[in-house]
Amino acid sequence: MRQTIKFLHTLSSAGLIGALVAYLLVLWKAPQDSLAQYADLRETISLIARYILVPSLGLSLVSGLLSMMVHRPYQEKRWAWAKAFLGLAMFESTLAITQAKAIDAAELAARVAQGDGADKAQALLTEALHGEWNVLWAILAISCAQTALGIWRPKLELPKT
Repeated sequence: MRQTIKFLHTLSSAGLIGALVAYLLVLWKAPQDSLAQYADLRETISLIARYILVPSLGLSLVSGLLSMMVHRPYQEKRWAWAKAFLGLAMFESTLAITQAKAIDAAELAARVAQGDGADKAQALLTEALHGEWNVLWAILAISCAQTALGIWRPKLELPKT
């Protein structure tokens, strides 16, 4: 049971970081001259967020919390609690910000490509893009910090009562 949970946690963590990197790369290489191609790329980003990023994050969070339940010594380790709190914060921010931005930006890009209120939609898309970069880098940094905590497992035990 413990090995299965550890495998799922490791696999989902790899999927999470991979999805974030894919999201960043697609966003970075998005064409700026063709609105139709840009709208298609925004749809690709939305699919990455919906089918890889969020499921990987959910599986990582659940398997991490289950591993704390299955392996009792983790409950006394500060690094495990830090990972749990970072995971919950990351889950909330990914659902509330990243996925929402990916879906909203895909809809805005589609409107811009169709010419429906293009000026206003273009301004909203530019504003959304700026915030999206910041959020993606922050979530990627948190994910890498969680991975580092899981690998190095610093010896920070809770005081014995």
